[in-house]
Amino acid sequence: MKDFEQEDPIPQGDLALQLTALPRETNGFGDIFGGWLVSQMDLAGTAMASRVAGGRVATVAIDRMAFLVPVAVGAQLSFYTQTLEVGRSSIQMLVEVWSDDPLSNEWRKVTEAVFVFVAIDGSGRTRPVPARR
Repeated sequence: MKDFEQEDPIPQGDLALQLTALPRETNGFGDIFGGWLVSQMDLAGTAMASRVAGGRVATVAIDRMAFLVPVAVGAQLSFYTQTLEVGRSSIQMLVEVWSDDPLSNEWRKVTEAVFVFVAIDGSGRTRPVPARR
């Protein structure tokens, strides 16, 4: 995984999801709830992994995650994904979250994690990921 503290960081991968952090997503301290952010990362990763897998996928693991900065209500969040590795039935996907904070007008990296997905068939059993052309 890349170092969290890059000198001049830029998003890695493709934009998969973009949304605004709303007041209903806050924790008791008024910051965006981390669990909500993780669920949005899972949605972004699933969307891209299902393209790679050519169908249904399931999340099986999330590797090393750290929240770098709090997210304010009203921040525009951008979720970037990058395929790191494709195995027989698994896909490792880097998911980064960036925030365009309306209060500070700063573009900042919020978090990143590697999500592992597995391709599954209609019965919920693993299946091979089709070869890329």
